[in-house]
Amino acid sequence: MNFKQYIEINPEKRFSKPIIKGTRISVADVLNWMANGMSREEIISDFPELGNEHINACLFFAATREDHLSITI
Repeated sequence: MNFKQYIEINPEKRFSKPIIKGTRISVADVLNWMANGMSREEIISDFPELGNEHINACLFFAATREDHLSITI
């Protein structure tokens, strides 16, 4: 997946956090909603500017970033 089609990092929006293009919704927002039990359908219902492809891009972005982090638990 080419998540860059859906996600941007803009220093003028959300303090340079990765966001969904054309919105101020961050990747972290989407991931937090999902982690707290919201379904894709609920997210899309609450934020109609988002679609499944945006949620998939957030998940792919997070999975890609996870490969580059070293977290000690």
